[in-house]
Amino acid sequence: MKLILYSKQGCCLCEGLLTKLQQVKQVAFELEIRDITSNPDWFDRYQYEIPVLCVLNDRQQEQELPRFPPRSPVTKLEELLQRYQ
Repeated sequence: MKLILYSKQGCCLCEGLLTKLQQVKQVAFELEIRDITSNPDWFDRYQYEIPVLCVLNDRQQEQELPRFPPRSPVTKLEELLQRYQ
């Protein structure tokens, strides 16, 4: 599974989600991190929404995953990711 994390430097919510993603053990995935400040289209789309986590579907189209609450445990993130495998 390929995941894309839209974020920007200095965003504590983005850093928190990245830390939790790094702790996931039950789901195998490849992670691409996209800094929204490096692309005007990403910035316009996500500037008020980051962090945004997407999965690439079978047709290589991005599908946004539901927002993950920052205080939720890693096990909840694993459950969320398992639904999209």
